[in-house]
Amino acid sequence: MATSEKKTNWVSKTAGRFRKDGTLRPFRLIGQDCRNWLRRYPSDWTVFNQIVLASAVYVFFTNLLPGLTFAGDLYVQTGKHWGTIEVVFSTGLCGVIFSLFSIQPLTILGVTGPFSVLAENIYSLCETSFHVDFLSFMAWALIHSGWMHILLAIFNAHEWTMLYVTEFSCEIFSLLNSIIYFHKAVQELQRAQTELPTASFLYAIIGAIGTFVLALFLSYAESWEPLFHRYIRMGLREYAAAISIIFFIGMPHVGVLEGIPKGTLPVSSKAFQPSLPGRTHFYVKFWELPGPWIAAAMVPGAIITVLFFFDHEISSIICTIKRFGTRKPTGYALDIVLLGLTTALCGILGIPPANGLLPQAPLHSESLMHTAKDEHVEKTVLDKYGLERTVHEPVQRVYEQRWSSFLHAGAILAFIAPPLQLVLGLTPTSVLAGLFIFMGQQSLASNPILKRTFHMLTPPSELPELPAGVKSYWPIHAYTLFEIIMTVVIFIVTLTVAGPAFPVIIIALVPFRLLAMNRIWSKATLRYVDRWACRDGTPEDEEDERQASVISEGAGGVMRTREVDDVESEREKGGESEDVEKGIGGGGSGSSSGIEVGEHGAARVGR
Repeated sequence: MATSEKKTNWVSKTAGRFRKDGTLRPFRLIGQDCRNWLRRYPSDWTVFNQIVLASAVYVFFTNLLPGLTFAGDLYVQTGKHWGTIEVVFSTGLCGVIFSLFSIQPLTILGVTGPFSVLAENIYSLCETSFHVDFLSFMAWALIHSGWMHILLAIFNAHEWTMLYVTEFSCEIFSLLNSIIYFHKAVQELQRAQTELPTASFLYAIIGAIGTFVLALFLSYAESWEPLFHRYIRMGLREYAAAISIIFFIGMPHVGVLEGIPKGTLPVSSKAFQPSLPGRTHFYVKFWELPGPWIAAAMVPGAIITVLFFFDHEISSIICTIKRFGTRKPTGYALDIVLLGLTTALCGILGIPPANGLLPQAPLHSESLMHTAKDEHVEKTVLDKYGLERTVHEPVQRVYEQRWSSFLHAGAILAFIAPPLQLVLGLTPTSVLAGLFIFMGQQSLASNPILKRTFHMLTPPSELPELPAGVKSYWPIHAYTLFEIIMTVVIFIVTLTVAGPAFPVIIIALVPFRLLAMNRIWSKATLRYVDRWACRDGTPEDEEDERQASVISEGAGGVMRTREVDDVESEREKGGESEDVEKGIGGGGSGSSSGIEVGEHGAARVGR
């Protein structure tokens, strides 16, 4: 009987998940996203100003140039099947599609490092073990990945995966990408040391540091008051990275520096055609791959799906976290459908697929931040005399629009033309290293881990006052150290053959945060340092609500038990009275014996 009841309950719960508003109700989140898309789409095109234009220019450089470094690696590691033009084509095409049709246009798409490593491993297997055409096999892997993405979206995968993500995982992911960009800068300089003479290498160091320092210096131009007009300071701040890059691209071509060898980005001067010699068109005859290999391609397709799904979801979460002040309705399922379609399209075209970029997405949001008009928050602070006073601080929000995504992606797509490719070929790799350092610094500066790290180095008397329930900063310092250690561990994994699996490790931190960390840190501490990434509140708030509900139900059960006991007691009393009546009155009338039976069967004694 117990087994039968358990089976019935399991069937009932499973069926409930497919009913209206159920977790697995097909197309529920897609339908919700489509309605939200219609609500926000017209207003996404009504905001355009110099901050939006500056953001488009900034994201253009921070997306295109790092992508070209991956293109250089892919060109070598995939036997020239993928190179500069394939990466530029993919980044621009997918970016334009997402800027027009996605529900969250703040997300930035591009070819990522983890996918590059995965693609290189697949190419090696195709050449040495499988002995099949790489592009055809990869096309089927991406087609399989496409329908897997769509299937995840249909059954609301976001809700039973990413809805439980907290800022703990997002902060680690953001710090990881800052470290990766610093590491990429070092790699570029190491490559320059190997390939260039000593004088050129020394200039490469100067160019890298100069690009970073000038961009960082100009990014604070708005605080130079009263120097220059306000609009000039604003322009210098918003175009800081672009000005620095253009300056150090031109500098090696002036004076005596023009004669020294310099490492530049590898590009093609040929017409719009694939990198692979002998390949003349941008489509793959994927239908010619034998059936067994089509089925086998599902394995790498599933790996790509896991990698892209979590990369893109976390990218979408990070660019819309609370501090960016987003207000328009957003969603995830519709974008996963779109990602599946673009992934399959890239496979058919024979180009590497693009997905959500983690450093660029929050940097995109950061570059669109502005002071909202007629909005402020009240805060109570202590003045130098120790007296409390209320101050009004302006509210910072991001411009939620599609122009910056559309313009930067369209500009990247334009660079598939040979004349513009030659312009890219003028870019020294030292400038790219400097840009990597600047991007890492910008991402790190906005990460709460950095602020809490500074708190670890601050005397206790100078630290901000903690909320009630948090007794000291030591548990907070331990939490911060744990985040840093986990980030370093994951970064080390990215340097190994297991590198493509690093998103899975970050996702494994989600259940660890919910199930294990509350046994190490108190609820008050976790409530102070962490919160849900996709919704308001914290896991500890929900745990308190569940406990209150259990206590309430338990109290209700006790009350119901007492009510039942009272009823039983009344019934027993009623039964005893009837026995007394029968025993005394015999077969005669109850009234003649001086005992009456009340209206509800209760006996009462007559006077």
